[in-house]
Amino acid sequence: MDFPRYLAAKKTVDDRALNKEVWWALRDHLPPEPAIIEVGAGIGTMVERLVEQEFIWQGRYTAVDHHPANITTARQRLAHLPPALRLELVAEDLYAFARRVHGREPWDVLIAHAVLDLLDIPAALPVLFSLLKPDGLFYFSLNFDGATILEPATDPSFDVLVEQLYHRTMDERVVSGRPSGDSYSGRHLFTHLRNRGAEILAAGSSDWVVWARHGRYPADEAYFLHFIIHTMHQALQGHPELEAAQFDQWVAQRHAQIENGELVYIAHQLDFLGRIPSTEMAVAK
Repeated sequence: MDFPRYLAAKKTVDDRALNKEVWWALRDHLPPEPAIIEVGAGIGTMVERLVEQEFIWQGRYTAVDHHPANITTARQRLAHLPPALRLELVAEDLYAFARRVHGREPWDVLIAHAVLDLLDIPAALPVLFSLLKPDGLFYFSLNFDGATILEPATDPSFDVLVEQLYHRTMDERVVSGRPSGDSYSGRHLFTHLRNRGAEILAAGSSDWVVWARHGRYPADEAYFLHFIIHTMHQALQGHPELEAAQFDQWVAQRHAQIENGELVYIAHQLDFLGRIPSTEMAVAK
């Protein structure tokens, strides 16, 4: 399946999900002409959203993503941005980027949208915070927090088993030799941020809730759902605790429910806005 298309299809889902209190707190705390860095920026839907809702129209925006195809798509999507907003698109691994820019002028605001739950958060936070100026803001949105809900049920006990094993793959994920996931990232962020000396300015739930209206999903959200089921299939295919034929049937049923406009998908997530006090920046770096 097409990952950039999935990210594009996800935009309307994210628009509904983002916690409005945290979102408007971000607007209220943004400095004039901010220098913003977004890690795991994908195809650029967050900077699009910020411009569309008039949070920003000038300043500097650096978007970093390690998938070159995402950056290529972002370059095409973002050609219409206001000329006073200086855009830099970087196809590079987060850790390599942070090493390369160490000692350069830091940013006012750090954004990580639907990405922290793919990282080893305690190890990643000092790297991320090293990109910020003293008293810099961070906006961490759509951090998965332990619930994947699919309705209607197929076989309830099998549904629960699939969910549990899928979450376990998040906890056991290793990328390039690094632990890279946590199925309870959202709630754990409260402690991780406190341990880094961060001040949480706003926090709240940001659940994905996707359902059909009159048998049809909005925009390209059917593709988004197919991609979610595909991802679960890829993660669990050949798992020793799943009977292969039964799991293949489960996957086929879920795809059929999407085609029929029947599937309801809910994922529990949390959003955070915060600040690193200047007294903590030396520690974070």
